Amino acid sequence: MLTICDTNVMLFWTDRRDRLTVAAQQALDNGRENGNLACAAISFWEIALLFRKNRLVLPAQHTPTSYMEDIVESLTLSILQLTPAIAALAESGIVVHCDPADRLIVATAIANQALFITADEKLRATPGLHCIW
Repeated sequence: MLTICDTNVMLFWTDRRDRLTVAAQQALDNGRENGNLACAAISFWEIALLFRKNRLVLPAQHTPTSYMEDIVESLTLSILQLTPAIAALAESGIVVHCDPADRLIVATAIANQALFITADEKLRATPGLHCIW
């Protein structure tokens, strides 16, 4: 089954694995083994924004692009693009969250009938979303 990583999970995997729960770590390990991990494309915009706002420190050997490319490679992520159906779902009212990127990420998981790994409690409360944490 397709498993979609929230942006926070991708960052925890890269820099703070101790913040992942056992269930999240197992889902990531299984997803890597089975080649069914994915993320919403907008997650990379979120990461780039964190760099611009100095809320995420770039390791010396990386550029923002190489940092994000390393995440994709290390997790063997498929990148799921925004579609008209996902955009409409994100704004349908089913995802009650003030962050538009989070609405798009959750809508991507719902539209793909995927498992969703996230630390965000508000997102985990979304009806119809199958979460792991």
